Amino acid sequence: MSGKTKVAIIGSGNIGTDLMIKIMRLSKVLEMGAFVGIDPNSDGLKRAERMGVPITAGGIDGLVAMPEFKDIGIVFDATSAGAHKKHSEILLAHGKRVIDLTPAAIGPYTIPPVNGDANLDALNVNMVTCGGQATIPMVAAVNRVTPVHYGEIVASIASKSAGPGTRANIDEFTETTSEAIMAVGGARRGKAIIVLNPAEPPLIMRDTVYCLTDDADQDAIRQSVAEMAAEVQSYVPGYRLKQDVQFERIGDNAPLRIPEMDESFTGLKVTIFIEVEGAAHYLPAYAGNLDIMTSAALKTAEKIAMRSLERTDA
Repeated sequence: MSGKTKVAIIGSGNIGTDLMIKIMRLSKVLEMGAFVGIDPNSDGLKRAERMGVPITAGGIDGLVAMPEFKDIGIVFDATSAGAHKKHSEILLAHGKRVIDLTPAAIGPYTIPPVNGDANLDALNVNMVTCGGQATIPMVAAVNRVTPVHYGEIVASIASKSAGPGTRANIDEFTETTSEAIMAVGGARRGKAIIVLNPAEPPLIMRDTVYCLTDDADQDAIRQSVAEMAAEVQSYVPGYRLKQDVQFERIGDNAPLRIPEMDESFTGLKVTIFIEVEGAAHYLPAYAGNLDIMTSAALKTAEKIAMRSLERTDA
C-alpha cells in the first residue's frame, strides 16, 4: 500500500478548520488537497493558505474549478444541512466520495465504533451529529446486552463552541440524532435534546444518556459500556465516563409514562454520564462537541482511503 488520498474540505468554519489541522498533524493516509469557503477573510481560509493548502473562497463552484479538484478522492462537507444537498449532487456527479458532517442525512448514518465498517462502500456517509457521535455508542452498548425500548440523550455544549452552522441546524440536529438513536443505536424509539450552555468560563461538553430496558444483567451492561467507551477513546482521547453507570428499577406500583410512545414503562432505567474534552488542535479544549465530530470523520475517511488503496494495490 503506497501513497496518500487527497481530500478537500468544504466549510472554513470551526469544524472544517479543526478537521484540516487534524488531517495534517495526525493522518498517515490522507493529504489536504483543497480547503473551501465563501468568506475570503475567514480565519480558516487564511490559516489554510499559511499552511500551504490550496484554497478557494468560491464555494462548491470554486472547488470544481480548481486544477487540484481532479486529484481529490474524498470531500468532507462541514457546511449546513441545506447546502449539503446541493454539494452532494455536484460531488457525486464528479465521482467523488463524500463525508457529510452536517445533519443532512443523505447517506447512511455512521458511528465508527458501532457501524464504522458497514458503510465504507457508500458514496456519501453521514456522521450524524456531535451529540450522536458521543451518545449513540452508549445506547448501542446497552442494546447489545438487552433491547432498548426507549433511548433519550441530552447533549450540553458550550455556547461559544456553537458556530453559525451549528445554530442553523438545531432542528436537523434533534431530528437526525433521534433517528440515528434508533437506526444505529438500536433503540425502538429515540429522542435528542441539545443545550447551548452560556456559562463562563465555558464548560466541557457533557452528555446524559437514558435507556429504558427490560430487567437485565447490570454487570453485563457496565462491562459493555466500559468497552464501548474504550473504543471511542481510541480516536477521541478526551472521551470519558463521568461516573459509574446508574440503574433504577421502575416497578408496577409507579410506572414511567413515555409521552413519545404513548405508553407506560416498567423495567430498568439505565443512565450514563459522559464528558468529552477536545484535543485543542484548533479550538479550546471545552469544544469536545467539535472534536468528536472531526475525529469520527477523520477515522471514517481513513478507513475508506485504506480500503481503496488496498484494492488498488491488489
